[in-house]
Amino acid sequence: MSSPDIELADRNVSPIRGFALVAAKINSDSDKTTTIYRRFDELSARNLLFYQAELAELEDDLKQLDDEDRVANDKTSEACQRDWRSFEIHANGVNGTEVRAREKEKMELVMKIREKLEKYHAALAAHRLLLQSPLASKSTLRALRNWFFNNSAGTKDGDRAAQLWGASSNIFSDPHDLVALRVPADQDRFSSFIHHNFGVFFQTASPDGRTTYTSEAAIARFIAILSTILAAVLLFGSIISLYVVKSDKALLGMLSAWTVLFAACVGLLTNARRDQVFAATAAYAAVLVVFISGNLGGTTPASITLGNCTCTGT
Repeated sequence: MSSPDIELADRNVSPIRGFALVAAKINSDSDKTTTIYRRFDELSARNLLFYQAELAELEDDLKQLDDEDRVANDKTSEACQRDWRSFEIHANGVNGTEVRAREKEKMELVMKIREKLEKYHAALAAHRLLLQSPLASKSTLRALRNWFFNNSAGTKDGDRAAQLWGASSNIFSDPHDLVALRVPADQDRFSSFIHHNFGVFFQTASPDGRTTYTSEAAIARFIAILSTILAAVLLFGSIISLYVVKSDKALLGMLSAWTVLFAACVGLLTNARRDQVFAATAAYAAVLVVFISGNLGGTTPASITLGNCTCTGT
């Protein structure tokens, strides 16, 4: 028997495709920002409605049993209504006790309600968590979708055959039904601005060479350095400029300009809330006011007139 042609065998081996290829693509991003999946909002809503309707029917059945228990006069029935141990004994026949059909029926109903209620609450919590999860980045979703449809040009009508067939070919159709399991830690406005406008400087090629990834870690380092420099400029730049200027009107004008610039930086470049913006701006302005009210700028001592006496501060 002749040995197989190794070179021919290598040419006949097909690369991974389908679900294996899509999974490898999602896992190839070191930042894991491509872990994007459908939430199935409509199905989740319908599932919750089904749970809700089923529990409503079970609740109605339990209320009917409670209404019947109110008119029961025997002591055993009253004990089962007041004591869980008695209820359990007569429902399950513990220690040779005769099983009462009515109590057994009620116990089965209670256990069924408990099981369904736990599943319903778990589904509610999971759906709430998904709704509060951040949406996928538009640029990441666009790149992943173009790869999924072999749209190398990224044009509107450039979609080709999808990586997955059947109903799975529509997984990226509705961006509002998608959830990103992981998003970059720093999602402030400054980081988003750098990512969308200068992300090309932080890109690395993917292993397949067909797409590029924007390194969120590199952007985070760049933002940290730039933010440190900007904070230093806002503090020391304002102090130096206010120290050099001698005119009172110029001092007030520069104080206002530096305060407005600081408020704009905090409000536009970060995700600070309004109260945080006001607090930070007030603290910054207070530091500058204290600085210009002293004698560091070479101003003359303040004079205060009390009646016929004039007191000069030293």
